[in-house]
Amino acid sequence: MTTVDTSSPLGALREVPFMGVIFVVHEAVKLGYHNGHPDWSNLGQGQPEVGPMQGAPERFDTITIEPSDHAYGPLEGIPELRSAIAAHYNRLFRKGKQSQYTASNVAVAQGGRLALTRAMATLATVNVGYQLPDYTAYEDMLNTHLARIATVPVLTREADGFRLTAKRFASAVQEQGLSAFLLSNPCNPTGSLVQGKELASMIDIARQQHCTLLLDEFYSHYIYQVGKDGMAKPGKGPVSGAAYVDDVNKDPVLLIDGLTKNYRYPGWRLGWIVGPQAMIETIARAASAIDGGPSRWAQRAALQVLEPKRADQETNALRKVFCEKRNVMVKRLREFGLKFAATPMSTFYCFASLKDLPAPFNDAMHFFRTALQHKVLTVPGQFFDINPGGFRPAPSPYKQWMRFSFGPSMDNMQQGLDRLAQMLGKHEKPQRKRRA
Repeated sequence: MTTVDTSSPLGALREVPFMGVIFVVHEAVKLGYHNGHPDWSNLGQGQPEVGPMQGAPERFDTITIEPSDHAYGPLEGIPELRSAIAAHYNRLFRKGKQSQYTASNVAVAQGGRLALTRAMATLATVNVGYQLPDYTAYEDMLNTHLARIATVPVLTREADGFRLTAKRFASAVQEQGLSAFLLSNPCNPTGSLVQGKELASMIDIARQQHCTLLLDEFYSHYIYQVGKDGMAKPGKGPVSGAAYVDDVNKDPVLLIDGLTKNYRYPGWRLGWIVGPQAMIETIARAASAIDGGPSRWAQRAALQVLEPKRADQETNALRKVFCEKRNVMVKRLREFGLKFAATPMSTFYCFASLKDLPAPFNDAMHFFRTALQHKVLTVPGQFFDINPGGFRPAPSPYKQWMRFSFGPSMDNMQQGLDRLAQMLGKHEKPQRKRRA
C-alpha cells in the first residue's frame, strides 16, 4: 500500500510536471513576460498567429448566445456539427470512395487535448506504442493510465529526419505486440510528415494487425513542398489518414483534429475525433465522467468556420503565409550554425540541433535560459522525450535539440531571431522587404 506524506503542501495530490510549453511560459513570466507582450518574442509558442492574415477570410469577432446554449449539450456534440465535420472529411479526402463518414463517425470535444484524453481513457488493457520525439502532453495523458496500459516507445532516427517509417511501425507492432499506436502526424516538434504511399502502408498494417492507430492530425493543413536546398513552397493541400481508410466503420483508425491550429482559433477549444462508429460511441460515453460534453455556442460557430469556401480560403492562405515564415526561420537558424535532421515538411516548428554551437550554447537548457534574458522563448528538446512513469533513467537524447516556433507574426518572429543572433554573436541583420 502506498503511503502519503500528509505534511506535504500537496497533501494527497501527486506532483504534476509542467508540459514543455507551459514550463517555458512559467519561467518567462518570472521575468515579466505575458501573452502578447510586444517586447517579447515567443518562439516557443504552440499556437499560430490568430489575427488578420493576408489572403485569409476576416476573423470572427461576434458570437451569438442562444437560450438553449445555457443547457448541457450532447456528449458527442450537436448533430449538425458532427454532420458538417463528416462532410468536411468526405469532401477533402474521400471523393469517389464507397465508404463515407457520417455524423455517427464523429465525436466533438472541448479541445484537442480533451479529445485525446477521452480516447486514452477508453483504451483497454493493451500495449500502446508511441514515437520519440513527440508532443509533450502525451506523457501525462499516458501516465494517468499506466495501471491499465503498457507504453512502448519507438525511437525515430535522425537519419530518417525523425520520421516514423512504415517499416519501423510494422516492426514495432509485430515485435512488441502493440494493440494501439499514438502518433502526431504531422509531427510536433519535428515537422516530419508521413504521407502518400507510406501513410497508406501504415494504415494497411494497422488494419491487418488489428492495431488501433490514433492519428493526431492537428497540423494537417500546414504542408510544404521541400526542395533539395531545404527551402519550401506551399503544399497543394492537407494530409490525412482519412484518404487511406477502406471502410470507415471497420478500419481501426481514429483521427483527431480541430479548429486550434488549422483554422487559428485555439481559444475556442473545439476539437473532434473521427473514426469507426463503435469506437466513437464508447469515446463519447467516456465524456460523461471526464468533461460532460462541449459547449453549444462554440459548435454552432464552428459550422461557419467549416463552410467549404471559407475553410479552403483560410487554409490556402495559411500554407502561403506560414511557408514564407518557415523559409525565413530555416535560413536564419542555419546562419547561426544550427543543423537539421530534415527541414520541416509541415507544422510551424523547426527542430534544430545545437551540437555545433560553441559551449555552453550547445546545451538546450542553457540556450533556453540565456534566450529568456534576451526576451525570447524557445522549447528545449528534452521536453519531447516522452517517458511515461519515468521508467527510462538514461539522459535524454534530445538535450542538444531545440524547438523553434514560427507561429508568431513575421515581424515578431524576426525580432526574436535578431535577438538570438545577438546572443550568439551573429550581429548581422538581414535586409527586410518593406511591407506595402
